[in-house]
Amino acid sequence: MRAVMPASLAPAAARASTAATAPATPTALLALLALLAALPSAAVAHPLGDGAPRSIGLETLVAVLMIASVSGYAKGVASLWRRAGIGRGIRMREALAFAAGWSALAVALYSPVDTLADRSFAVHMAQHELLMIVAAPLLAASRTYEAWSWALRRHGVRTLAAIAAGWRWLAAPTRAWWLHAAALWLWHVPALFLAALGNESIHALQHASFFVSALLFWWAVFGSRRRRHQGTALALLVTTMLQMNALGLLLTFAPAPWYASDVPPPWGLTALEDQQIGALVMWMFGGMVYAAAALAVVLRWLTPSPDAAGRHRVLP
Repeated sequence: MRAVMPASLAPAAARASTAATAPATPTALLALLALLAALPSAAVAHPLGDGAPRSIGLETLVAVLMIASVSGYAKGVASLWRRAGIGRGIRMREALAFAAGWSALAVALYSPVDTLADRSFAVHMAQHELLMIVAAPLLAASRTYEAWSWALRRHGVRTLAAIAAGWRWLAAPTRAWWLHAAALWLWHVPALFLAALGNESIHALQHASFFVSALLFWWAVFGSRRRRHQGTALALLVTTMLQMNALGLLLTFAPAPWYASDVPPPWGLTALEDQQIGALVMWMFGGMVYAAAALAVVLRWLTPSPDAAGRHRVLP
């Protein structure tokens, strides 16, 4: 009989290396972005929502992958709980985290949010936040590897274990931090952002970059929250929060819109007003999530462990 928690399929976060210190903010990327933003745009974007045909095949592929992921997770959890009992191996809150994260992903990609994001920078930023700081951390905390390992047959488990090894390597704190920082900064370079607005394949690559790099980042954060590595988790969160705040400030106080479009924003907003609202969404909402996660790490760090409490308790 196989174990309830296959060791080879433990979450990437729990196995990620946390010995490296968190890197510094990529000031070179910040300076490059500020320079590019000061230049006039080479072209005006033609938003996908403005009568441009959407790729049914691409949307169908993403939908099939999402349905397969939720089906595999549900099958694996049901199989595990039949063997070990409800809440054993994968806790109820972890299953609920998967459901909430999957729902946030569906809202970001298959709701009016996606349609409006083609016309409004503010809604586009809200869509990115759903991917990076709502769906990604919830899914990273849901023990997906364990669930899928119980849903697969023996050969499938071996394949999943090989994928897990590569994921653990990418989810090391330093690598995950740099990948997420690169996705955040590079896709806000005006030329790249406008290219994504005008081409659905590039747009899909943009969303995949944000989502996958955020998954790696949050896996590294959760893996570094073990008591002896919580300083690493705190450094990851604080430095990423500072980056997002810096980008939000640049967008908020820009004298002109960075991302020109031939379709005006909805609700009677000017392009600059739309950009400022989107920057506030990034700056305020994103900053609050990272700050709350950092505060949780600090509280956990300062709370004595049960073993330590027992050792230091004075007996009567």
